Amino acid sequence: MAELIVALDSPDAPSAIALLDQLPDACAVKVGSVLLTRAGAGFVRGLTAGGHPVFLDPKWHDIPNTVAGAVNAAAELGVEMVTVHAAGGDAMLRAAVAAAAKRIKIVAVTVLTSHDAGSYAAVTGRERIELGDEVMRLAELALGAGVDGIVCSADEVARVRPLVGDRRIVVPGIRRAADLLGDQRRVATPEAAVAAGATHLVVGRPITEAADPAAAYAEFIAAVHRS
Repeated sequence: MAELIVALDSPDAPSAIALLDQLPDACAVKVGSVLLTRAGAGFVRGLTAGGHPVFLDPKWHDIPNTVAGAVNAAAELGVEMVTVHAAGGDAMLRAAVAAAAKRIKIVAVTVLTSHDAGSYAAVTGRERIELGDEVMRLAELALGAGVDGIVCSADEVARVRPLVGDRRIVVPGIRRAADLLGDQRRVATPEAAVAAGATHLVVGRPITEAADPAAAYAEFIAAVHRS
């Protein structure tokens, strides 16, 4: 069964803690760049000490030595999984995997779910992009370097599933049919993502901004169980 991860996209530690007080004990959480920068390593240590599996999501893309040091630091915090950008290249990815030393899972971001074909083409300086092909290219590069899985949108899951094998496919941009898209472009329901082969579903605003976060969380858990 796929794992549900709540994206703690809170502006600071007190608001994140207030949200967690409304959710089940030891639920899996994602800590992104904003909260990590504001709350710091001590906050992350508190989450892991409290029994929360932590998905640290800084999306590192830097020189191999710097990324290796960052991965080592993340492992020392006790987090369960961390992101790097597949576009960082083979040497960077291999350095991250070596630094992890099986203490922490490394998953590589392929194409951000906020991109569509036009915006990604503009970033890469190419006239025309097929996002599915780009995700496959980056996934193959990352998996060849030994990462534990990839991050992609639900649109690409079925296509990358045979390539990934028994490793992880982490899918952000999960929404119920009635949820607002926000700044996401390539989204899916939890049922569709799991049916396509996702192993980890990341849900943010549909839970964190809900009038009743506990009820919203329960709805997503039920959807995963039905899938």
